[in-house]
Amino acid sequence: MNDSIAFIGGGNMARSLIGGLVAQGRGPALIRVAEPVPAVREALHADFGVMVFDNGAQAIEGASTWVLATKPQVLRGVCESLAMQAQATRPLLVSIAAGITAAQLERWLGGGGLPIVRTMPNTPALLGAGVTGLYASGRVDAAGRAFADALLSAAGKTVWIADEAQMDAVTAVSGSGPAYVFLLAEAMIDAGIKEGLSPEAARTLALQTVLGAARMLTESDVDAGELRRRVTSPNGTTQAAIETFEAGGLRTLVAGAIHAARVRGGELSAAND
Repeated sequence: MNDSIAFIGGGNMARSLIGGLVAQGRGPALIRVAEPVPAVREALHADFGVMVFDNGAQAIEGASTWVLATKPQVLRGVCESLAMQAQATRPLLVSIAAGITAAQLERWLGGGGLPIVRTMPNTPALLGAGVTGLYASGRVDAAGRAFADALLSAAGKTVWIADEAQMDAVTAVSGSGPAYVFLLAEAMIDAGIKEGLSPEAARTLALQTVLGAARMLTESDVDAGELRRRVTSPNGTTQAAIETFEAGGLRTLVAGAIHAARVRGGELSAAND
């Protein structure tokens, strides 16, 4: 396949992927973006030198890969408007829309066994520190998988999922996951302030602790449970805190929250059908 890519939608996630691709050395002339908001469109062209258009039909001309980067609730209309071109050119289709299945995309684009890669990146992709779950339909060949992997690797690590039904779990764990960490950081800051720390001190202490713990998790070969045990001295301050978390049912609460997010992903798919 050639390297020409058309982004349908130029929002934050598309911007992060475009920035990553350009940083990797992909020529801006090979990246085409459809974005209806003039200010967003102009900023993409100014910042990255990519070709920009106000509609999808123009952006997809000559592109062998289409990245569907619109909001899920408008994706059906976008796909149906591009169905004739999709059937005529049969591009590799990469979707970053949460909760929209490959079968839905194929149907909206006119059927016919189109090659579709469904992906779920998360917001740290904006910093090149994200993680993306990917699922490939049966029509995607090895070259298509490699191309999609390279595309999403511009935003961070990638994890391939064999069963599309698990994509809602991917969304629940990693797609929504940054918000869970943000909530924990909020709670730590608020608790520090209640214990007498200044807001500035509480914020710095909490955020650097989250950052440092994340680096230990990702840069060490030791799993999370063992790292926790290593910093939990018997009868010490950490043990007192961990016992309070466990007594309060933290694990059950996290499991319930992730389950609720997974179920909601399925509901969103049905709502947009």
